[in-house]
Amino acid sequence: MKRSPTRSGLFLAISALLAPCGVLAQNAPTDAGAPAQTAASASPTQLDAVQVRGEYIPEPMLQTSEVASFVTREDFERTGDSDAAAALTRVTGLSLVRDKYVYVRGLGERYSSALFNGSPLPSPEPLQRVVPLDLFPSEVLDSVTVQKTYSVKYPGEFGGGVIDMQSLTVPDEPFINLSVGTGGNSVTTGEKGLTYYGGDDDFWGYDDGTRKMPRALQDAIATGQRVDLGNFARDDIRRIGRSLGNANLNVLQQKDSIDPDVEFGGSAGYSLDLGEGQLGFLAVAGFENKWRTRFGTQQDAFFTGEVVEYDADYEFLSTQNNARVNALVGVGYENGNHKVSLTTMYVHDTIKEARSRSGRDNLAGFEARDDYTEWFERELLNNQINGTHAFGEYGDLKIEWRGAIARATRDVPYENGIRYELVDGYWAHDGSRVQNYTRFSNVEDEIASGGVDVSWRLPIERDVTLSGGASYSDNDRNAESREFRLLALDGALPFYNRYQRVDYLFSDYNLSQDLLRIRETTGSSGAAAYDATLKVKAGYLQAEGEIAPMLRATVGVRYEDATQAVHPYDIFTGARQAGPAPLQNDYLLPAATLTWNFADNQQIRFGASKTIARPQFRELAPQQYQDPDNDRLFYGNPYLVDSELLNLDVRYEWFFGSGEYFTVGGFYKDIDNPIESNVNFAGGTTFQSFLNAPAAVLYGAEIEAKKYFDLPIEANWWGDNRLYFSGNYTWSNSEVEVKEGDTVRPYGFTRPVDAALFVRDGSQLQGQSDHIANLQFGIESETSRTRATLIANYVGERITARGRPGQPDYIEKPGTTLDFVLRKGFDLGGREMAIGFSARNILDTEYQEYQERGGNRADVYRYEPGVSYTLSLSAEF
Repeated sequence: MKRSPTRSGLFLAISALLAPCGVLAQNAPTDAGAPAQTAASASPTQLDAVQVRGEYIPEPMLQTSEVASFVTREDFERTGDSDAAAALTRVTGLSLVRDKYVYVRGLGERYSSALFNGSPLPSPEPLQRVVPLDLFPSEVLDSVTVQKTYSVKYPGEFGGGVIDMQSLTVPDEPFINLSVGTGGNSVTTGEKGLTYYGGDDDFWGYDDGTRKMPRALQDAIATGQRVDLGNFARDDIRRIGRSLGNANLNVLQQKDSIDPDVEFGGSAGYSLDLGEGQLGFLAVAGFENKWRTRFGTQQDAFFTGEVVEYDADYEFLSTQNNARVNALVGVGYENGNHKVSLTTMYVHDTIKEARSRSGRDNLAGFEARDDYTEWFERELLNNQINGTHAFGEYGDLKIEWRGAIARATRDVPYENGIRYELVDGYWAHDGSRVQNYTRFSNVEDEIASGGVDVSWRLPIERDVTLSGGASYSDNDRNAESREFRLLALDGALPFYNRYQRVDYLFSDYNLSQDLLRIRETTGSSGAAAYDATLKVKAGYLQAEGEIAPMLRATVGVRYEDATQAVHPYDIFTGARQAGPAPLQNDYLLPAATLTWNFADNQQIRFGASKTIARPQFRELAPQQYQDPDNDRLFYGNPYLVDSELLNLDVRYEWFFGSGEYFTVGGFYKDIDNPIESNVNFAGGTTFQSFLNAPAAVLYGAEIEAKKYFDLPIEANWWGDNRLYFSGNYTWSNSEVEVKEGDTVRPYGFTRPVDAALFVRDGSQLQGQSDHIANLQFGIESETSRTRATLIANYVGERITARGRPGQPDYIEKPGTTLDFVLRKGFDLGGREMAIGFSARNILDTEYQEYQERGGNRADVYRYEPGVSYTLSLSAEF
């Protein structure tokens, strides 16, 4: 039987043949003299009448049986979001944490995986294995798919969802686009801020060698000995100490007027007809430099009954200069049903930060000031090759393959910190009671991955496709950190020297006279270095097709075999330290979805699956890590285990017009051994670590709508205008479950302890907000090339960490943000031009993280981010 190449049309036609008489009655009447038609012979006349089912269902929705959301190029242009992280906050049930990690349905970043063109990605972040999505500028992305029900073709690490970013494709015709822009921030631009000189190339985000570890220190480290007087001669110690005296990196400076933001970029594409096929090229590049100042409060509190006492109470000022370079190069070849593409993406993202805090440190017993100068340089290089091959007259057999090598690094040289004590109205540093440090740290994370997927559309009446595939990924990470201090030799510096400016304090003279002496304080026995690995081998089988009229099902199972290990090693000897055995697990992960297209452009989806969530490398490494975003100290826990999830979903979808829809759905998740962050206190230090809670459940509902309206007034200057409305809302609830006899093993404990000491039964799951809402209201016109959108986002309170035993939890309050984006196209000199304007956080919503009990509140971290503005101009050639 010859079949139509339009598979959705075929499916609808076959469904019509099997549908009730009410559908068959839509046939055109037969000629009076013609013989009566059988159901089989009537099929050509059924097609046009029944094909209206799904008429307005978007193509991505037709191609997937899973519950999914999509961010397209049009969405990027409408909202003006600069990167994938910001754009995904507009998706139902998603919220953004620290401007780079996406939470799906209230589950932390650990429960979501990120892919780029179907391949896994490394992370340059020392605390997360999950790649921060702020690294992906919108200029290099064609679309982003957020799939919220599990499909066995995706990795088994799936709790909230999978985020699959697709890069721009090879163009059909040549083009060149150029853009330039500027911007600012209400609490930053033109205002006073902090900085330090650094190097000559800091503006571009690259170090010119100023921050390179001094040769004297490199040679000392190469000996494998700890750098102190016990291992080196006195003269060598003096020489090594003097080599660290880099005034350009130590001295905080006040900048009277912070510079405006700058950005520029371009893209170009070209296609070449080779006769036997088409060869295309694509290049995208961009640069941005922006400044942001934060002024706020940091408090470390202890609640006793209804009374709160502050271990520390600081005001802080921080100014960050963020420079990012990005580039993407793509080459593709297409010949009929065969396509091969090669893509390379490069992102270099640097934060140069100067910050200071001062206030009462009650644990130390004095007024203190801490000054920091820092440089965080992240880089991602991703190389991919992909191929698609279809065979048969209508491409019934399809083979897709991919391979990728991706490398992410994070380099933090000269991370400097110095503490001062307020003495008689002056800030003093004695090198003993108050100290200093200089750190050098780096992370290298690499993933080599590959996979193949084969699908076969069976040659039968019903539309049934069998598919299967195999994949492999090998993720290796290395992280090291060295710390050095300049300490007073005789207990404390002489009185006069204590009040010197930091560059004079760390001068050659003071070090040559042995007033200060370098001492390495790097942790040993695996406390400062580790290797980590995660190797995953997987295969899957899946069947998708029609099981009854207007009823489709997808059933599959995935097998994953994984080995995950973190190996701390002594940074001086290289000897691997003893620890828990690697996590070696294999899983069978089933998934099933059912789609019932019960009415024109209306359908219901059901989904059920089992998935997992693995600990992140840094959570397993028993080492100290200072989070630069909030000055919080972290330790890993080597006794964490995998979390296992049962996922249930249902969603109703109604597509009542082109680009218009209404959906409502519900979800339920049962989680064994969820990983949670908890706060501890030891040795006068507050720190954060991780543990496996016994169990948790999460459930909720989502609603989403999108509608266009004709503008009720005449406005010829605007053109063929229409109003645009889009909104979504997610309600969710969660409970952590602790039963009698349940145990946990927190960091520092040699054996399991009663779970109730660290986890409260019935408490809210970390990262989960009861309410998440997004609203977009705009006006657009194709003829005048104008689009204006008002964007509101609300995220309810959520727990960021469990308080130490007996203490309230750490609560984050994202609140409501309001943005406005305008884009206007026009012609100038025969060129297509566009001007863009955006205003972010118009309501000037504060960032708040706090603890609260009995009407008392401690602001763990609080500041005003201000209102940000951008203005851009682009041209197309």
